Amino acid sequence: MQQPLTIMLIGAPNVGKSMIFNYLTGMYVTVSNYPGTTVDVSRGKLVLDGLSYEVVDTPGVYSLIPMTDEERVTRELLCDGKPKLIIHVVDAKHIHRMTHLTLELLDGEFSVIVDLNVMDEAEQLGMSIDSVKLSEALGVPVIKTSAINRNGLEQLRQAIRQYRFRHLYRTGFDSELETSIAAIGDCIEKPSGYGMSPRLIALLLLQGDAAVRALVKREVLFNEILQLVDQATKQNGQQLSFAVMAQRQAAVERILGPCVLSRQINRRIIGETASRLTREPLTGIPILLLVLYFGLYLFVGRLGAGVLVDYFDKVIFGSYLLPTFTAWVSTYIPFEPLQTLFMGEFGIVSLGLRYAIAIILPVVSTFFLTFALLEDSGYLPRLAMLLNEFCRWFGLNGRAVIPLSLGFGCGTMAVMVTRTLETKRERLLATFLLSLAVPCSAQLGVILALLSRNVIALVLWIGVITAVFLVAGLLANRLLPGKPSLFYMELPPIRLPRPGNVIVKAYSRMVWYMKEIIPVFICVSGVLWLGERIGWLQLIADRFQPVLSLVGLPSELAPIFLLGFFRRDYGAAGLYNAAMDGGLTVKQLLVAAVALTLFLPCVAQLVVMVKERGPMVSLLLLALIALLSFFVAWLVYALVNPAWF
Repeated sequence: MQQPLTIMLIGAPNVGKSMIFNYLTGMYVTVSNYPGTTVDVSRGKLVLDGLSYEVVDTPGVYSLIPMTDEERVTRELLCDGKPKLIIHVVDAKHIHRMTHLTLELLDGEFSVIVDLNVMDEAEQLGMSIDSVKLSEALGVPVIKTSAINRNGLEQLRQAIRQYRFRHLYRTGFDSELETSIAAIGDCIEKPSGYGMSPRLIALLLLQGDAAVRALVKREVLFNEILQLVDQATKQNGQQLSFAVMAQRQAAVERILGPCVLSRQINRRIIGETASRLTREPLTGIPILLLVLYFGLYLFVGRLGAGVLVDYFDKVIFGSYLLPTFTAWVSTYIPFEPLQTLFMGEFGIVSLGLRYAIAIILPVVSTFFLTFALLEDSGYLPRLAMLLNEFCRWFGLNGRAVIPLSLGFGCGTMAVMVTRTLETKRERLLATFLLSLAVPCSAQLGVILALLSRNVIALVLWIGVITAVFLVAGLLANRLLPGKPSLFYMELPPIRLPRPGNVIVKAYSRMVWYMKEIIPVFICVSGVLWLGERIGWLQLIADRFQPVLSLVGLPSELAPIFLLGFFRRDYGAAGLYNAAMDGGLTVKQLLVAAVALTLFLPCVAQLVVMVKERGPMVSLLLLALIALLSFFVAWLVYALVNPAWF
């Protein structure tokens, strides 16, 4: 067999594929959407012994039967018919679960290297894996690595360099299934057109794979194939998909029995205890409340949006940068309109860069540090398990906790992550809740900092936003047909976060965020400057005044809502400015905070919504959210008594 031109990294989410991809490809990386989808696929270049390979980092997949858009893309990439070498990246701690996919790949007669990654953590848990025995049992190379420590990666490169196709292991099923598999395989006339073996085609048909069934319709013997599948279903007496999975898992246990040893050690017992405490409601909910208090309220709200924003805004910008820039502009730019473009009320420096660096950067930095700490500790998957039943009230499951949590960082990023949810219904529900009642980190931090000066106002804001989230989610779940999908998620070990990992993750997200918002803030400042010069900004404020009057807000806040549509964090920064100027009562600040939190998603989030959910659905969501935001703000204005403060 000729050496493959394409190397595909395949495996479950969070097994270290991206780190291995980065090691193999270095700087030769491109990221683009898979044709016809919004799923990102990373591609890079690897040169070994003068041969050039394309390396593809695929979206996470648990099985070759796809459940989500990302899993469908991985299956399509795998079966596109091009010659390739598959590196199946396995979390060694969960080898008993993940070898199931290895056997599926071998049944498909793909060229496979098994990479047992995260070996350092597996060994800490008392696991010992004989990779030589496992390689002999499977008939393919098995390499042990720890990508985070760069251990074993050179051996992986060597395995790629020396790979030669040989006879592969084939899962042995019971006689009835084997007879059905062989009969169906014999009916496939041109198996090369599927990019997989006739055996795997037969197995996927027996498991009810709709995509493969649609492809097989072109076969001359399609009716005979359907009859064989129906006959196997009747003979088996149970759901065929379950039978295939159960027998394949039994094969996994037979293979791994002589190869994997595990001994109980104290560290493992401590980790399992901590894991259980975070998942069980009696202890998990108090832990969650502590995380919210120390992580969001104190670290992001008080330190990030309070102490750091005050220092950056009042000291660095207020005392040093703005006076210096004002003097420089007055000296070197004599033309007054250009002076205001840079240093006026809506100036690029005085508003755009100041908002981005002095008000937004400290908030998103503290949030992304908090999120990276929770992510690296292994807490987030356990939070998903803890809140699974709660999420089911809204037609979701525990997997939705990840995009909803990420929404507190950036709604745009969170809407993209909803593609990991299994059904269109779940993705729509999560997008609606994210767009309506999940404030981004900058918005959340600024509002927490402003309202924390009055505890009653802060409690009312939290209560209103929580109530809107609950009521909107419950009603949406009742109105949309369908039910939540089954919940499953890999649990990484509970561990102390590694400072290097946390810093790298937080830094990369901050860089991505600031690269996105700084150009937008500069452009918005220019648009607002132009709008003020030609008078349309005042025209918008006049048109918006009746709506603001209904909720007791001054017309001066109209530009803030306009800013909030360009960027939610921009609107939050505008509210911060208005509050610092002393132009709002506590009640008006509360009403404005409620309205801005529930107001339209920003332009960037809207663009992603249109790509992910479609233009018609996105427009309907926008209209509904706009009405709800001011209706709820009006209720707060009508019901809240100023004497409470």
